[in-house]
Amino acid sequence: MSTIGIIGGSGLYKIDGLKVKEAIKVDTPFGQPSSEFIKGELDGREVIFLPRHGKHHEINPTKINYCANIYGMKKLGVDRIISVSACGSLKEEIKPLDFVIPLQLIDRTNQARQHTFFDRDVTVHVAFAHPFCDELSKVVADSLESNNLKVHLGGIYINMEGPQFSTLAESNLYRSWGADIIGMTNMAEARLAREAEICYVTLAAVTDYDCWHESHDTVTVDVIIENLNKNVENAKKVLRSAIPAISKTRKCSCADALKHAIVTRPEAVSKEAKERLSLLIGKYIK
Repeated sequence: MSTIGIIGGSGLYKIDGLKVKEAIKVDTPFGQPSSEFIKGELDGREVIFLPRHGKHHEINPTKINYCANIYGMKKLGVDRIISVSACGSLKEEIKPLDFVIPLQLIDRTNQARQHTFFDRDVTVHVAFAHPFCDELSKVVADSLESNNLKVHLGGIYINMEGPQFSTLAESNLYRSWGADIIGMTNMAEARLAREAEICYVTLAAVTDYDCWHESHDTVTVDVIIENLNKNVENAKKVLRSAIPAISKTRKCSCADALKHAIVTRPEAVSKEAKERLSLLIGKYIK
């Protein structure tokens, strides 16, 4: 049975229509996740929900324990993750209240976020040329279209550090690179999801133009929050229609991402490391 994980970003702290079964506290070898995981059922599909910033948005993007969050999803049987994320637009044609399904990422974080499960004992070089699952991205994009919402399928997501927003010079630099949207959370999630052999897609909700836009001085926090709330309501509709459409079996390469990625010889991996990482490497290193 395929289990679908939903990671909620700014403004998304619960899912309408989710029949909640239990709240689960998950211990991981990487510390504590952002919150308890909410297990429930949505239109006949098992769903695990986690608010990445905590129940009350108390965790800033740099301080999120991404390893614990993704490991917890894996431990609970999740094999697909839809990440709902607020973002700023770097292009005129991508307007506030639009949605973007990016297919590429650029990392501009600088404070050593934990981006891998394999920082010691086992060396793993996972393929990451295409950081998002194409199959899952298509399902979510189709759901946006079926709900008559403006969707841009494709494009580049810049992951900045935060919590401050960009300088004008940075914003113009990212535009010169051809980037489409900017956010603060998705790179670490995507990398770790790939290491955990979980399909991952970002449902990016545009709240504003980044500071490059000539109208940025007229955009207030109130306007951004208003757009955020509208986007969250639309994102909930998209999740309701996307989740039943997700195939119960996977044909993509995400499911075997570690198959040719583990460099360390099995006999060189310690018993402790095998036990600590068994959830991730157990099917390859006994």
